[in-house]
Amino acid sequence: MAVIEHWIGGRAVAGRSVRTAPVYDPATGRQRNEVLLATPEDAAAAVDAARAAYDGWSQTSLMRRTRVLFAFRELVNRDAGRLAELITAEHGKVLSDALGEVHRGLEVVEFACGIPTLLKGDYSDQVSTGVDTWSFREPIGACVGITPFNFPAMVPMWMFPVAIACGNTFVLKPSERDPSASMLLARLWQEAGLPDGVFNVLHGDKVAVDALIDSPEVAAVSFVGSTPIARYVHERASATGKRVQALGGAKNHAVVLPDADVDFAADHLVAAAFGSAGERCMAVSAAVAVGSEADRVVDAVARRARAVRVGPGGDPDSEMGPVVTRQARERIAGLIETGAEQGGRVVVDGRGHVVPGHEQGFFLGPTLIDQVRRDMDVYREEIFGPVLCVVRADDVDEAIALINANPYGNGTAVFTSSGEAARRFQRGVHVGMIGVNVPVPVPMAFYSFGGWKESLFGDKHVHGPEGVSFYTRAKVVTTRWPRPHGAPHGNSGASFDFPSNA
Repeated sequence: MAVIEHWIGGRAVAGRSVRTAPVYDPATGRQRNEVLLATPEDAAAAVDAARAAYDGWSQTSLMRRTRVLFAFRELVNRDAGRLAELITAEHGKVLSDALGEVHRGLEVVEFACGIPTLLKGDYSDQVSTGVDTWSFREPIGACVGITPFNFPAMVPMWMFPVAIACGNTFVLKPSERDPSASMLLARLWQEAGLPDGVFNVLHGDKVAVDALIDSPEVAAVSFVGSTPIARYVHERASATGKRVQALGGAKNHAVVLPDADVDFAADHLVAAAFGSAGERCMAVSAAVAVGSEADRVVDAVARRARAVRVGPGGDPDSEMGPVVTRQARERIAGLIETGAEQGGRVVVDGRGHVVPGHEQGFFLGPTLIDQVRRDMDVYREEIFGPVLCVVRADDVDEAIALINANPYGNGTAVFTSSGEAARRFQRGVHVGMIGVNVPVPVPMAFYSFGGWKESLFGDKHVHGPEGVSFYTRAKVVTTRWPRPHGAPHGNSGASFDFPSNA
């Protein structure tokens, strides 16, 4: 059984790690590999490698950095299928979904290839007599990314291309559940010509996380995961003066108004709720059926949910794969049971779903629960599985109030044919990303991704313009080139008064 090592200073190393964690194939339930779990000394070695590489990389010209990024982009595109196969093998999502994840990560690499334009500063001539002012942004140092299991390629690629393009170095701590994609990305960076130490991969659990966020050599921490851990990372890293963007959990609502095309809405609700087995921070987990058409919406979604083809991610006929671990499957099944006990009507029950030939796999079928109330566990908790809850509302204003009362504010959507209702919705909800007839409103790479409320800790979103801002800091330079004393019109202009512009 292979042991997956760390990537530090341009090579795979075991370091001082003695603990390991199993890496499973969720479709079969069998262990594939083991991954090392870092010690604090391993974390220090990774940060030291990043810090040592920073002095040279931060002073590398924009054009040389951009050439490395373009080369990396070509290599990821070349090996996209290989990356997708690793993701499917360790996460379980279907191969087409894994390939889509890689391509969404590539879009951020392509955005970062424009870094010479993105880092252009400002210049103001003659702000005072003989005085000019200009500004520019420079990198901040060694940065850390702590990323979740559900997007082992895309979420890291939402962080490190921007950080590295801006002149920083990077230590990635991926999920120990599906670590292989990160190791392939490290090798592709090296093949692209990135200097050793600029990009490092450290595998581990809380021991590694704490060592990284406590390190005085780390300048910034980017995190994606659950809200309790996001809050923990934000508080602990901020306490030592680091920049932090920590993206937490979600409870994404999709509102279906009575004037919506029910079939269109049902098609998209099923795809958004059950794609990747619901293991997406932007998955729709709560459908708000408004007014007279609510029963039709439930019936239409139920028909489609029963027809979803569940199977191993490597099977081209599969539309939905397993969840990531046996523990996740048991937790999700327990929440479905609790939902029924608390008064929900389980219209489609996926707990008994069995995939022939994969009886030990971590499979659940799509599940639809109607008549869900706000006080029920299936509504309050982030299920992170193939479960769609239906909440009833009388009108769009009640739906908006329902969304705003929820502690999360990651994504939301409305299905409607009314421009007035859509505009009222998008201006009224307290949510960071909004879709109108688009159930998974993930912004393109040239915008920034991030939620509100307990879905984000910190004031900067991921990638896009806010990502460039997060990984750089501004300098403003004010210059004067005076004529020497004694020259015609020479005058220093020095004064004991506070400087004023004239």
